[in-house]
Parts: sequence; structure tokens; C-alpha cells
Amino acid sequence: MGETDFSTAEENPQETEPPIGGHHGVTTYPQQHHPSQPVSREDGNEPALTAWHCKTAEQVAQTLEVDISNGLSVEQAESRLRLHGPNKVKGAEGLSMWALLLRQVSNSLTLVLVITMALSFGIDDYIEGGVITAVILLNIVVGFVQDYKAEKTIESLKSLTAPESIVIRGGDTLRIQAQDLVPGDIVQLETGNIVPADIRLVDGLNVSTNEAFLTGEAEPIEKDPTKVYEDPDVALGDRLNLAFSGSEMKRGRCRAIVVSTGMKTEVGKIANMLRQKDETLNELGPLAKFWKKFVSMVKSILGLDGTPLQITLSKFALLLFALAILLAIIVFSANKWQVGGEVLIYGICVAVAVIPESLIAVLTITISVGAKAMAKSNVIIRVSSAIEAVGGVTNICSDKTGTLTTGKMIARRAIIPGFGTLEVDGTSHSYDPNSGFVMHDSARVDPNNFSPNGVCTRFLKTIALCNQSKVEYSSNASDTATIGKKGANERMMSDDDDGTDASTIQSATVTRTATASDHGTLNSGEWEAFGEPTEVALQILAMRFGMGKEELLSSLNIHLAAEFPFDSSVKKMTVVYEDRQTGHLDVYTKGATEFMLPVLNISEAEKAEINDMAENMAKDGLRVLCIAHKILPEGSGLKQREAVEQGLNFIGMVAIYDPPRPESKKAVLDCQLAGITVHMLTGDHPATAEAIARAVGILDASLPRGQVGKAVMIARDFDALSQEEVDGMDRLPLVVARCSPSTKVKMVEALHRRKQFCVMTGDGVNDSPALKKADVGIAMGSGSDVAKDAAKMVLTDDNFASIVEAVKEGRRLFDNIQKFLMHLLISNIAQVILLLIGLAFKDRDAHSVFPLSPIEILWVNLITSSFLAIGLGLEESQPDSMVRPPHDLSVGVFTKELITDKFIYGFFMGSLCLMSFSIVAYAGPGGGDLGSGCNEAWNETCGVAFRARATTYVTITLLLLVTAWEVKHFARSLFNLYPDSTTPRGLSVFPTVWRNRFLFWAVTAGFVIMFPIVYLPVVNREVFKHGAITWEWGVAFGAVAIYISAIEVWKAIKRRSGLWSGAHKVLAGEERVENITTPVVTEK
Repeated sequence: MGETDFSTAEENPQETEPPIGGHHGVTTYPQQHHPSQPVSREDGNEPALTAWHCKTAEQVAQTLEVDISNGLSVEQAESRLRLHGPNKVKGAEGLSMWALLLRQVSNSLTLVLVITMALSFGIDDYIEGGVITAVILLNIVVGFVQDYKAEKTIESLKSLTAPESIVIRGGDTLRIQAQDLVPGDIVQLETGNIVPADIRLVDGLNVSTNEAFLTGEAEPIEKDPTKVYEDPDVALGDRLNLAFSGSEMKRGRCRAIVVSTGMKTEVGKIANMLRQKDETLNELGPLAKFWKKFVSMVKSILGLDGTPLQITLSKFALLLFALAILLAIIVFSANKWQVGGEVLIYGICVAVAVIPESLIAVLTITISVGAKAMAKSNVIIRVSSAIEAVGGVTNICSDKTGTLTTGKMIARRAIIPGFGTLEVDGTSHSYDPNSGFVMHDSARVDPNNFSPNGVCTRFLKTIALCNQSKVEYSSNASDTATIGKKGANERMMSDDDDGTDASTIQSATVTRTATASDHGTLNSGEWEAFGEPTEVALQILAMRFGMGKEELLSSLNIHLAAEFPFDSSVKKMTVVYEDRQTGHLDVYTKGATEFMLPVLNISEAEKAEINDMAENMAKDGLRVLCIAHKILPEGSGLKQREAVEQGLNFIGMVAIYDPPRPESKKAVLDCQLAGITVHMLTGDHPATAEAIARAVGILDASLPRGQVGKAVMIARDFDALSQEEVDGMDRLPLVVARCSPSTKVKMVEALHRRKQFCVMTGDGVNDSPALKKADVGIAMGSGSDVAKDAAKMVLTDDNFASIVEAVKEGRRLFDNIQKFLMHLLISNIAQVILLLIGLAFKDRDAHSVFPLSPIEILWVNLITSSFLAIGLGLEESQPDSMVRPPHDLSVGVFTKELITDKFIYGFFMGSLCLMSFSIVAYAGPGGGDLGSGCNEAWNETCGVAFRARATTYVTITLLLLVTAWEVKHFARSLFNLYPDSTTPRGLSVFPTVWRNRFLFWAVTAGFVIMFPIVYLPVVNREVFKHGAITWEWGVAFGAVAIYISAIEVWKAIKRRSGLWSGAHKVLAGEERVENITTPVVTEK
């Protein structure tokens, strides 16, 4: 081939490979201007949809009217570009400011606040209206900023520029932007290139592509340009004469015809499916369609679509709004519907008192803080509400490669006749030859002080020299990982990529915890690996003993005499080295066992024994290679591969695998302790999937093979089950191998029918439908852009353990939402009791006197309660949060305990506030005379009313401050909130209140700020409409003492009777481990 700018991942180019197709040097072709809309072809006809895999390359070329040797002319390409449009896949439309803004206001709580604000301005209460306006704006700004940052972070993981491709046009070889490709273009690809569109191979040598992002197939797929199929419905993964947009050339080189571009590619079809609206609308009539769209729009505006918490709170807000109207009607009825100025204001005050104005702001801030905490755990939140949603998850459906496993192959075991068995374990950094430990015949050895015998040395030399990978130590390596870019092709870079090509990939560096890079350079600390994953694993095994390829070539007097690269037809690779010291030729060969056995110079009995060993290791999920060697005399002919690879001497077998992440087993156990079922849905082989599932604890490792029942299923078997048969299973399968996108969707639907709340992980374009359908879709940071757009969360480190951290954070958030909901609603209930019964407090004019002024109500609800609620939202996770079952999604946050407690606490608080007002208004000096016009402003008759109102304000403030500490736990005493504390029992309250610093200072600030509000002359009388107090402080503190006593008695009753949380015993994880058993899945 002519000179190109290609840089491949192979250390030594395979010079034995013949050139493919014509090549006259590479010319850079300027990017073309793209019309905003494709226009019609000159002849008005477009090639019909064709099963391209059912045609020969010549027939495809004829259909697309292209000369394979010379390609399209420039004029033809421009015409077709106008017809078909740019070769771009339309995923999500990027950042939409309006969509993000609408997301913040689409809930009933915000709408209720807007109505309240309008009423306030309507009665000229500008202070109240202004404060509520500020709350609404705070909610919108905080939520918008959080979601915008999340979207920008996701965008940083995506491609910024389109990749380039090499095409033949008019007989010249050009480099053009991939988005300028059109059907009929002739493209040239080689190792490391990204397939820029759907293509039909014309010719090629040793071509294999990674299509895991599309088909779920973990291993590269070997292609065959000569194949022609009769069945137009052959599965994508079996169309060996086609390659698909976004896949990567893992090996070889080829020439191909572009058959589909943009949204007509297989990737584009999936993206289009994600963009489509509800297809059932097409089956409805105009009126029914309008009604369904209208109902959907109303639900969206009111927040009745979304997570369980969103729906619950929206329904709650509508209930409160109805209750507010009812209370206003009660007030107006009590005044015989003589709705004058004061009566109208009082009615609105009662209505406002029942609405927790600060709830939406506190919820937004709490979720925002939770999102920041999750970001530290490598979880990016795209939709804020997903944080609390993930806390209620009952099932996690996880991918295997790169999520539960490291995504990097390592040599697990080597069987060497005449030496014994080598095993590698404990590896935390797959590319570091010093990571983990080595055992020889079950005895741990130090490779640095270990001297292998001649047989072992020959084995290690073979796997090192018959190898094109490169592993090196780089002092400049950093903890950044390179994310492969897909541009318009929505490419998913898999963890077994072996190289990158600057002409087809545009890269961006994203700072994050170092993980398996997605192509090219792969970082693990400061070790870098280049090449095919299997060869990297073998090279590292040799390097553990100081016998890597670089070391051997520098220390031995040898020269490469011949090389026979891996060929899909023989499944072997052979290199021949001339030993200049001894004068003979060493033949080193590795390959698949079934292809190696016929060329080994051993007996049939030995072959059968080797085959049995290979099958046993394969059952453990290991990929087995056979290693052989022979010596040829100097001058032997090396042109005939078949002759060179005959009569080989068997020297050993090596098994490699993608090991589980060290933290995966604990993470799975944490899920089981938390009552969460983990499912593995993978495109890998069933034996490999089962082995990894046993290793990480999804399956019981002690359970013999064959006794797993339907816990392990192959996707085709699961897909073949009817809906009734799936629903008839006691439990859904824990492991599904050879998964397709439809299998994952079917699993999600089956879980939903069982009323389960599921998380689905995925990285490929093919995972997107399942990610979108799941309750919480989680995409991998190294995954495709389409997957990220369909997901609600993104894992930047692709680590299953990060999902568990997200669940833990979600549960903490759910617990804390209950706490601050409890606090806010207690205040509202107390105010409703106070204001309704307060209708009986009449002044000289027989008008009701406000026990609390409107501004006092707003101050308590929006200032005092808000900061206390935020403090409760920042509470640490409870010790038992991950050793208890998921909360009941049908109940949500409003459990029977919360509802009962809020009414009991609210009754106590409201009653004590009434008591405080009554004592000052009727039992104190001047009692019984509440003056005239004291609701509107101060006058000389308002002394008693203003002091009574101030006392009520102080009382409710102090009670709310104490309540913030009391609701930290619904059953434990404030004086023994942490039973494991070493502080003496009587003094434990002090570390308890200090433990949450934000809450402590919020309580302190709330207490201190009461004094200027009560005593500053202008502030107290003109703004808050109350006066200074003296002896009345005793009434307020007396109410606090009664309140604490009442609450502590109620908590003691719950503990004594084992009621709700009073029955909970905090269990350590170890106390529940013994109760965890992995079920065997059977049928009913």
C-alpha cells in the first residue's frame, strides 16, 4: 500500500499481508458544506431498502452504481450527500435550556406556590408575595444549575469533532470527514480504524471487528467478505460480510462499500427508536389522540410522571391545595361569609399555613448536595430526582465486562508439563507485572527470586515472543483515561480495544479515576499496554518472571526469521526466530486448542487428555490457549505455513480471563444485605458468565454445576418464554448470557410486572432502549453517547461498586427527606390548629385576632424551618441503611409512622402554642382585652394582643428548634440517640446535637435571631406585628419542657410496644450475612 498516516496498535507491522485495493497516496479532502435538509436525487429515485448481506460485493456495487476500483466521482458524491444528508446519527439534541428550565417547574408544589404568590400580591401583601417569589426562584436556579452542570459533564465525555475516513473517489485515495460519506463510497480500513458507516466488505485479510456496543458480543467478530446469505433476517452478529457504524477494526485490513449512512445505519435505527414518541398514538382516532396527549401534558406539568417521590409529593401538594381551599372556606363560613379585608387576609393566612412553602427549595438543595456527594463516588446525576429513586431500587441488572470485572484480560493459570501449574491471583492493576501474587503448585512464590526450569523457560519465551503486544512503564502516565470518540457514529469503545488511529478517532482527555482506557493506551497507575488483550495478558505473565519480549530480544542473540500472523481459518499464530548462537531455528506457536491438537507431535491419548483439561478450564469461564514449540535446522524452508506448523511439541496451556474487580464481591454482598437482587445480563459465553457470577457472589459459589436451576439462562431460552411463563417463575434468572437488547427490555418489563423498581446498566447503543425503559438507567462513562443520553446516571469509573454507593446515598437521602418532611409538616399542622381555633380569639370589634401574623407564619415556614430542614437533609447515613430491605414503593415517604407522628407532634405543638397565647391574652396583666384593629397595625390598645402574639411566635420557634433534633430518629430518645456512643448516658445529648454541625448552627442561629425580632422597635411592631415580652419567656420555656416530655413518652411507647421504627434493632452487616442465601430459580 502507499504511504498513509495510519498509526496502528501493532508493534511490528505485518509485512506479509498483501495490499488490498488501489491506493495512490492520501489526499486531504476539505470538509463539505452540508445542506440543512437533504434534497431529492436528480433521477428522483433512491436505492430501495436492501438486505445487503444477501448480495455479493459485485451485486452491491451494481445496485449502488459504483466502480469498486475507482469509487464514486466527486460529482456523484456531492449529489448523494445532498440526497442522503450528512452521515450523522441524531441522538439527544444536546443541551436544551428550555427543557432544563421546564423540568424545574413541572411539579405541583411549585404550581401551588405560584398560586399562593398570586393571592399574596392580589391582596397587596407584597412582603409575603416577595418572599414566596424568592423561594420559587431559588428552587428554579439551584435545580437548573445542578442539572446544567450534570449535562455539561456528560457532554465532556462525548465527541467534539467528527472522525475522518479514507475513501476512494475518482480513482484517488482521499481523507475526508466521516460525516461526508455517502452510500456507494469505497472505504479502506485497517487495525484500529473506526467503521464510519454500515459497510459491505469487498475483500480483506484477517478482518475482525468489535461490535459489543451493538450486538452485546464480548469478543471481536471475525469477518468474511466472501459470505453470502439467503435469509434476510440473519441476526446482526452473524452477518459476517457486513461491518457496522461505530465498531472498531480489531485486526486486519479491508476494502468495503458504504451501504447505509446516518439514521439509516443500525446505530441510527436504535437512536431513532429512542427519539420516537408513543407509537400507540398512531392507532388512535383524532379525539382519543388529543385526549391522551392532553392527559400526558397535564401529568407532566403537575409532576405526576416521574420517580415515586416526585409523584407522591405532587399528589401531596394537590391534597394540600385542596385542604387550603377547605380551610379558607371554614374561615369565611365562621364569619358568615362577610368577607371583609381582615377576614380575607385571615382566610389566606390559614390557607398559607397549611402549605410548606420551603419544601420544594429544601428538597432541591438537599438533592443538589446529594448529587455533589455522588459525584465524589464517580456517579454523575443527569436527572436530579434519580438520586432518591435509586435509593428505592429492588433489583440491579448489571453488565459484566468492565462493570463487575476489570475489563482487562489477565493470565489466570498456566499448566506446564514437567514443571507444574502456575496461578496468578490478587491482581488489582492488570497491566502491572508486579501486582498480585504467583503460586507454583499451590505454593506462593516470589517471581524475582524464582528460577524456572528449562520447560518453564521455553513456555515463557514462547508466550513472550509469539506476541505483538507491548507493555511498558511510563513515568509520564497520569490518572487520566482517554475516552474514545465516536462523533456521528455514536461509538462505544470497549475495554479490549487494541489501538487507535489518528485518522479515524478524535480523542479527548477526561480527568477521572484511572480505569481501563477505551482504546490505544491503557493506564493502570504508570503501566501502559498496547495491543490485543489476549497477547497483553500473556506478555505480562512472562514479564512477571523477567522474560518479557523486550528483555529477551535485548539479552538473546536471536533474529526474527518469519512470522505467520493469526488467521481466522487456522486460529493460530507462529513466529520463527533464528538463534545465532546455536545456529538453529525456534518455532513458537500459540492457538486455539481444537486447532492446535492436530499439529502436535503427541499420541491420541495425550491429545484427549489435553482436550479434557481445556474443556474443564473453559467450564470455569477461562479462555484457553495451547502453547507449542519445535526446533528446525538452519536453512529450513519457511515459505509454507502448513509445513512450519506441523509436528509441534506441546509445552503447555494457558488460561486467561477478565477478572472480577476486587471490590465487586463486597458490593454484591452489600446489595444482598440491603435486600437488593443483583442480575448479570451479559453478551458473554454462559460458562464465563456463570464463573464470574460465582466469583462475585451473585450465585452461590458452593452450589455444584447443574444445580443452579434457571438461575443461569441463555438469552434465546429466556426470550422464547411467553409472558405467562416468565411471570410463572418463582424468581427471575440471576444470570442471562448471550444477551440481546430485547432480552434486557424483556427483563425490565418482567420486573415491572412484579412491581419491582430496577436499575439497568449499559454502555452500548444496543443498551439504550433498556436504559430508557428502566426506572433508573445507568450508563458507563466509557460507553456510547446514545447510552448516556438515554440514562439518568453515568458512572465515570464503570464500576459496579459505585452503583452501591449511589444506592447508599439514595437511601440516606430518602431517610432525610422523611425527616425534614416530618419537621415541615409538624409546623404546618400546628399552625392550622392554632389559626383555626384562634378564630375564637375576638377583639373589641368581634373580629378574630391572629395568634400569629402573616409575616410571622412566613418567617417560621421559610426562614426558621427551612434551615432546620436543610440541616436534617444533611444528616449522615443511618448505621442500618444498607442492612434493611428497600422501602415500600407503594407507600413512599408517607409511611403510617410518619403520618401518625406528624399529627401527634403537630397536635402537641399547636396545643402548646394555643396555651401560650391564651395564658398571656387572658391570664396575664390586662388579660381579656385584645384591643381593636391589632391585625393591621400597632395602636395603644394592642399591648396584650402584641405580647400574646410574640409569646406564641417564641413558643413555636423554640418548639421547632427542639423538633429538629427530636426527628433525627423517629423512635430513639434524644438523650440516647446513638446507643453505641461511649459518652455517659446522661451526657450523650451533647455529642448528639453537635454531630450534625450545620443543624447545630441552624438551631443556634434560629434561637439567637428571635431576640432582635422580638425586641427591635421597628421590626417587632411594624413588620412582625408583635411586641417585646418579659415574664412571658417562662411560658415559652415551660411549653418546651412539656413538649419534650410528651414526645419522649410517645417514643418510649413505640419502643416498648415494638411499633414501627421502635421495633428496629440496628444490625451490623455481619449479623445478617449468615441469613443471606442465593436462591435457586425455579418455576411455579
